[in-house]
Amino acid sequence: MMMSKKKETMGRQRIPMVRIKKETHRQVTFSKRRAGLFKKASELCTLCGAEVGIIVYSPAKKPFSFGHPSVESVLDRYLSRNNLSITQTEKPQGNAAASSSVLNVELTQIVSQLEEEKKKGQAMAEMRRANAVRWSMTNWWERPVEEMNMIQLREMKSALEELWKIVVSETSTARQLGLRM
Repeated sequence: MMMSKKKETMGRQRIPMVRIKKETHRQVTFSKRRAGLFKKASELCTLCGAEVGIIVYSPAKKPFSFGHPSVESVLDRYLSRNNLSITQTEKPQGNAAASSSVLNVELTQIVSQLEEEKKKGQAMAEMRRANAVRWSMTNWWERPVEEMNMIQLREMKSALEELWKIVVSETSTARQLGLRM
């Protein structure tokens, strides 16, 4: 009979859209969501050729920005209400627009690869944890004494005491039968 493994985490859950009370949690959430926002903006630039400018201030009042082709060019265009994009107003020197698009595609691919590697690393860490649990539950007597926890040490003591009783009993039985030890 196979026992189902109890789920260890709550998984991905919807969180209520209210200010996070604990400052450290708020900072962690900000960092993760900022990275996600910038990634989505980069994908929008790559897929659609959009010009994007994002400026975000952290809860600690530190500014972060993302822009394609640059935050300054997008802001200048917005503030001047000029509907012409920077690529339409300036002739790219050489193949600057094309190389920028190529670099954006490469960046998106590298970020995707990084995320895949992180997932692989997490899976490997989980396998190591499972192996460690399995190792601690089986063949504990083969491990060095220094690596044993208190429960394993007590089990080992009990097993050695049982073994001692068996050896004493067998020795006395052998002596009674006249066998040499």
